[in-house]
Amino acid sequence: MRARGDFFRRLSGVRRLRASLRGWGGVGAMALVCVLAVAFVLLLPLTQSRGEAGADLGGQRTVQGTQARAPECDESTVQNQSPSPSDADGTTIDAIKARGVLKVGIDQNSYRWGYRNPNSSSGDLEGFDIDLVTAIAKNIFGGSYTANSVQFLAIPTNQRIPAVQDKQVDMVVRTMTITCDRAGQVAFSAPYFLTGQQVLAPKASTITGYDGSLAGKRVCSASGSTANDRLTDDKASGKLPSSVKILPPVANQLDCLVELQLGQADAVVTDGALAASQAAQDPTVELKGTTFTNEYYGVAMNKDATDLVRRVNRTLETYRTSPDGWRASYTKWLLPTLGKDSESADPPTPHYT
Repeated sequence: MRARGDFFRRLSGVRRLRASLRGWGGVGAMALVCVLAVAFVLLLPLTQSRGEAGADLGGQRTVQGTQARAPECDESTVQNQSPSPSDADGTTIDAIKARGVLKVGIDQNSYRWGYRNPNSSSGDLEGFDIDLVTAIAKNIFGGSYTANSVQFLAIPTNQRIPAVQDKQVDMVVRTMTITCDRAGQVAFSAPYFLTGQQVLAPKASTITGYDGSLAGKRVCSASGSTANDRLTDDKASGKLPSSVKILPPVANQLDCLVELQLGQADAVVTDGALAASQAAQDPTVELKGTTFTNEYYGVAMNKDATDLVRRVNRTLETYRTSPDGWRASYTKWLLPTLGKDSESADPPTPHYT
């Protein structure tokens, strides 16, 4: 009603203006005013409430567009903003059960996290993230769970958020750091892993870490990654030497290792846990220096899928303490590269809203 009132006030103004216009100049100005008035009428419906949008996987209201970062968000505590755990089903989980399959975005190229085992006759997907997906699917489907209850979809780093927003997948489990910007666009579970940004470079390199030794060096990172954001921000603010050459970001993190091997990059900046796995693939490279950030991985889901987020958090509660859960998976996949004394060797303690 307020918008329509504004329209009639503007229309009254048009009439007054028309009375004051004279001559050919007045005619031209009047024509322009009329055009603007018609445009206002045509655009008026767009200013009204859109109501309920189309149904998503859970039949709930779809949020359109990209949400802005919440002004009260704090990067040091954003990982604590997930809703409390629950076993209750909801519209999203009901839709998944009716479909009979959980669609999950993963990486198939991150060694020990999500990758296809070349020694497996069927090329099975394996790794720490894959184990977590299996635990989530078993919780959702219960006794009806089978090996076909999960559909894995390989998602590039920079497509993780669009895949969730467009409902190509129900969730992304792909070494995805919880940040304020991302939390404005997707919903995250409580954190399931702690790591930090670190530098990977050839063993023979003079690079010593994320410091002045990167001067004049070509540095690779993945598109849409927190590493690429940090590099860009730190170079702009002077925290890194101005001579650091940030290479065009690649689609997948493994591509950085390839650029390193081909001599097209001098260093890689990525999560230390991923870098350690890449070093395990290539004995000529190593981690340089220590981690210089705290990064918490979370499971990303659609903003409307609150019931699914709560169910994932319930799964994580059990997964952290189960003998065949988090620690068993860490021992199998990550202990050889990260060790037992790493800050990553224990699951993060969850805090909920």
